[in-house]
Amino acid sequence: MKPSSPSFFSAAEFRHRALNQIGAPIEHAWRDHGDHILNPESLIEAEGLKLKDAAVLVPVVDDGDDAKVILTQRTTKLRKHSGQIAFPGGGIDETDISPEVAALREAQEEIGLDPAYVETVGRLPQYLSGTGFRIIPVLAVVQRGFVLTPNPHEVDAIFEVPLSFLMDPGNHQLDSRDWQGNLRHFYVMPYGERYIWGITAGIIRTLYERLYA
Repeated sequence: MKPSSPSFFSAAEFRHRALNQIGAPIEHAWRDHGDHILNPESLIEAEGLKLKDAAVLVPVVDDGDDAKVILTQRTTKLRKHSGQIAFPGGGIDETDISPEVAALREAQEEIGLDPAYVETVGRLPQYLSGTGFRIIPVLAVVQRGFVLTPNPHEVDAIFEVPLSFLMDPGNHQLDSRDWQGNLRHFYVMPYGERYIWGITAGIIRTLYERLYA
């Protein structure tokens, strides 16, 4: 199916691609995707850290031929990644039996997304964060009918971005900055007044490379 097809960026096509990913198995593919390949030295450093397991939900809303992706803007009060654009998610608790359960729980706690509207359809390769997390992105299709309410302690805003925008490599810009004495390279995806970058942009780039490239 080509991008010109009306249903190329539908939730149904996303589900199909998520369930039938090509390429190396996700357990071994994470080094070859996103901004991991831009920062090989930092990747080696991250592998040597004691990382906390976390999960994020990548919620793709069924909106006909033009699916949307739910994103949040974190509050400036948070200790890590404050004010940044993020997928709903957080640490995997001992009581969470899987990353999927953790991602659904966190999405309900952060933005009030009822799991009854959510169908998990796969995962992406893990993302190692220099801030101490091993993140499992959980892919999901969300049906309309939900009502979202941001947790004021964690989320300043909730918004949607067309999947077609995020999966267009022309919207994936490269940038770099000094972080802890090292030059880090990363993707940025400006969308209106929103500035998507860092971990979230890295996961989106991996999503593109795994499902749409």
